Amino acid sequence: MFERYLKIISDSFSGYYNYLVSEIMNPSWGNYLYWLLALSLLVLALEIFLPWRRGQKVIRKGFWLDTFYIFFNFFLFSLIGYNAISNVGVHLFNDFLGLFGVENIVAFEVQSFPAWLQLLVMLIISDFIQWNVHIQLHKQPWLWEFHKVHHSVQEMGFAAQFRFHFMETIVYKTAQYLPLAMIGFGIEQFIVVHMFALFIGHLNHANLSWNYGFLGYIFNNPKMHIWHHAKDLPEAHPYGMNYGLTLSLWDYLFKTAYVPHDGKDIKLGFPEVDDYPQGFISQTRQPFKKKKH
Repeated sequence: MFERYLKIISDSFSGYYNYLVSEIMNPSWGNYLYWLLALSLLVLALEIFLPWRRGQKVIRKGFWLDTFYIFFNFFLFSLIGYNAISNVGVHLFNDFLGLFGVENIVAFEVQSFPAWLQLLVMLIISDFIQWNVHIQLHKQPWLWEFHKVHHSVQEMGFAAQFRFHFMETIVYKTAQYLPLAMIGFGIEQFIVVHMFALFIGHLNHANLSWNYGFLGYIFNNPKMHIWHHAKDLPEAHPYGMNYGLTLSLWDYLFKTAYVPHDGKDIKLGFPEVDDYPQGFISQTRQPFKKKKH
């Protein structure tokens, strides 16, 4: 058994390394890396030619830090261990189910649905889970310490989407695994949902003045999300507001939406943000430090 898990770990490292090399060397329509680069350059161009805050520099405060976070959170983190840990976790969970004679946990099969409906189901379920997790990142003090990294952004731009502590990946993916496994989701076109969510996330954080009109009640947008990063929170929302990642629908349905006026020039962050570390290593270590009383 022990040797089996060692092989899983070994295969995970080599498998992800080979995948990453293949991503770099083989541009294609299904290539995550080049989709990421293309969408990033597109939204950066929009920020350059259609800026909301005209006085904000294109290479804003924290731009290069956020750029590093892009490649760390989406590639390097998996390479140095997350892919291996998650694969071991999945096998441990399946072995645990096997003790009770359970071979799979698929409760509702969606793969017989048309592709567009599978994608829609995937988007709605995954986004609703993330919305709930996001609320807990603000409400639970120990989770908030990790989420502070994302809210340390003081000048908003598209790359700010990626400034987040690696622990958030673990929390989000853990919360999503069971519900998605229970609907038997394994569609190859998953990249379509992922890239759509990535694009919306880029736009949410971009220096753009868009709210999409009536579609803003369905999809998150820059004019709504800027308030999520407000430094000063209203009494009615002491933990925060506008928690939606891709969809704003949940915030309007459950009364956590808050867009009182144009938030173009509001201060961003949290009360002690001016004293918060501004480097990658120091931000990564910060949540693990014992708090002085």
